[in-house]
Amino acid sequence: MQEFDPSQYAPETVAIRAGYRRSPENEHSEAIFPTSSFVFANAAEAAARFGGESPGNIYSRFTNPTVRAFEQRLAAMEGGAACVATASGMAAILATMMGLLRSGDHVVCSRSVFGTTTVLLNNYMARFGVDVSYVPLSDLSAWEEATQPNTRLYFCETPSNPMGELVDIRALSGIAHARDVLLAVDNCFCTPALQRPLDLGADLVIHSATKFLDGQGRCLGGAVVGDAERVGKDVYGFLRSAGPTLSPFNAWIFLKGLETLHLRMREHSVNALALARWLREHPKVTAVHYPGLEEHPQHMLAGAQQTGYGGVLSFEVAGGRAAAWSVIDATRMLSITANLGDAKSTITHPATTTHGRVAPEQREAQGITEGLVRIAVGLEAIADVQGDLARGLGRLT
Repeated sequence: MQEFDPSQYAPETVAIRAGYRRSPENEHSEAIFPTSSFVFANAAEAAARFGGESPGNIYSRFTNPTVRAFEQRLAAMEGGAACVATASGMAAILATMMGLLRSGDHVVCSRSVFGTTTVLLNNYMARFGVDVSYVPLSDLSAWEEATQPNTRLYFCETPSNPMGELVDIRALSGIAHARDVLLAVDNCFCTPALQRPLDLGADLVIHSATKFLDGQGRCLGGAVVGDAERVGKDVYGFLRSAGPTLSPFNAWIFLKGLETLHLRMREHSVNALALARWLREHPKVTAVHYPGLEEHPQHMLAGAQQTGYGGVLSFEVAGGRAAAWSVIDATRMLSITANLGDAKSTITHPATTTHGRVAPEQREAQGITEGLVRIAVGLEAIADVQGDLARGLGRLT
C-alpha cells in the first residue's frame, strides 16, 4: 500500500485515511491489536528496540499499532509532528505538565478552564513546586502582566467551558513566544474540524478525545499534539514511564469517530446556533452565551479563527439554582449528564457539577452563576430539543 501523504489531501480525507498501515491480512477497516507485548525475532532485535536504536513495537504501555494509528491521524489533522494519546483528557493535561515542567516553574492559566484542570493545578501540581496564576481569558494585557521570569507555560481553553469565551490565539502566541513561554490550547470544543491552534501559533494542542473526537459517548481518552521534541520526546517520555496509557480498543473507537468528525461538527454547529437563537428570544431566558450569536462580544474573533461555532452553549435563568434545576429536571429527552460531544444532547448545571469543586469566588469571576445551564447540542432534530427545553422553561414564573 502506498504511503498516505496528508499534505496532498483535504482535511475531511485526512480524517478518514491518515495514520494507518494495513497488516499482512489486508484488512480494510483498521485492526485492533489487544496485546500487552510484542515478540522479537531474536535477542539482538529486542535489545535494539528497547535501546531506541530501531523503531517498532515493544510494550503496549507506550507502543501499540492501533494507538499509533490514532496518534498519527490526529497529528495530521491538527498539523502537528507528533501526538501522544492518553487514558483521558485530564491525563493528557497531566502528561503535558509533568513532561514539560519542573519544580520552580510558573504557569499562567486562563481562569475559565474546566474545573478539574483548576483542581489539578492547585491541589497537585503545587505539591511539585509549580506555581500558577489565573487571568481573564480574553484580556491579553493580563497575560503579559502575570508573566514572571520563571513562567514556562500558558494554558487556555478557547472556546471556554461553559461560557464560550475566546482568546485571540495568534496574538496570545506572540506574547508567549516573545517571553520564551509555551502556549498550550485545549481544543476540545472545536476539534481540528473547526479550529487548528498550531496554525495560529500555539505550541501544544490538548484534547479530551472522550468528547467530540469520539462523538457517541462510548469511552475515555485524551491526546497531546505538538512538535517532535516536546511532545514526541518529553511528553512521550512521561507516558512511557508513568503509564497513563490509552487502550487499543478505545483508540480504535476514536479512529472510527474521526472519520465522521467534520460532518458531525458542522451539524452540531448548525443545531447549536438554531437553539441559541431560539433561547435568545425566550422570555424566561435572561442571557445566552454562544460565540455564534452576533451579539457575542467575540463573535468576529470566532469567525476569524474558527470555521464553525461548535456545539456547546449556556444560558441563564432568573431564580438561581432552584430555577436552573427546575428547567433541567423537567426535560424528558435531554440527557442529564456532564459529558459533552455526544450525538445525544446533554444538559447540566455547571455550578454544581463540572465546576462544583471550584471555589465560589472563582466561579463568580468566570461568570458561572447558580442560574446557568449548559447544553451540549447533539444531532437530534432541533425542534425536539427546543420542545424538551420548553417544558422546563414553561415552569418558571
